[in-house]
Amino acid sequence: MTSRDDLQQTRDLWDAEAASFDEAADHGLRDDTVRAAWRELLLDALPPAPARVADLGSGTGTLALLLAGHGYTVDGVDISPEMVRLAQEKAAGDTAVRFTEGDASAPPLDPASYDVVLCRHVLWAMPDPAATLRRWIDLLVPGGRLLLVEGRWFNGAGLSAAETVALVEGAGREAELTLLPEPVYWGREIDDERYLVVS
Repeated sequence: MTSRDDLQQTRDLWDAEAASFDEAADHGLRDDTVRAAWRELLLDALPPAPARVADLGSGTGTLALLLAGHGYTVDGVDISPEMVRLAQEKAAGDTAVRFTEGDASAPPLDPASYDVVLCRHVLWAMPDPAATLRRWIDLLVPGGRLLLVEGRWFNGAGLSAAETVALVEGAGREAELTLLPEPVYWGREIDDERYLVVS
């Protein structure tokens, strides 16, 4: 678990990022082509709607709202009050999605209650990824599905695909890897490793 000081530092960091967070093509999904690519990727990997999704480290809620628009019920959790505020503004009036402030490493959600746990660019930042992953898996109903979008970025941060697959398999689950090098997901050419693991 993360110390109180570390949690506050993390809140402050992401609060400061919130106002500009959606400017990245894969965060805001403002470009129709990028949005369509993410929609197709996720809907192909998810069980059919209606299904209940936990979106952990949900940021400004873009993916949660995308899925809610396709019939899913989504609970988004983010440590940043400002991210949560922006997500709630986007979701105004949408009863299929709810956003809660909380630590993604120990989400304030009921265990064995979700058909899907979705996390994008979150696992790499956890102090203990293996323990965090076990807590995420505990949120799933029997037969539930885990979707992890991660990467090892140009600056050396992140998790390689091999590391994430090993973490998932170490938790006793199978892992299906899809590499995501195509610029359509990111709004630009990339030269680092980005991928989806489905379990």
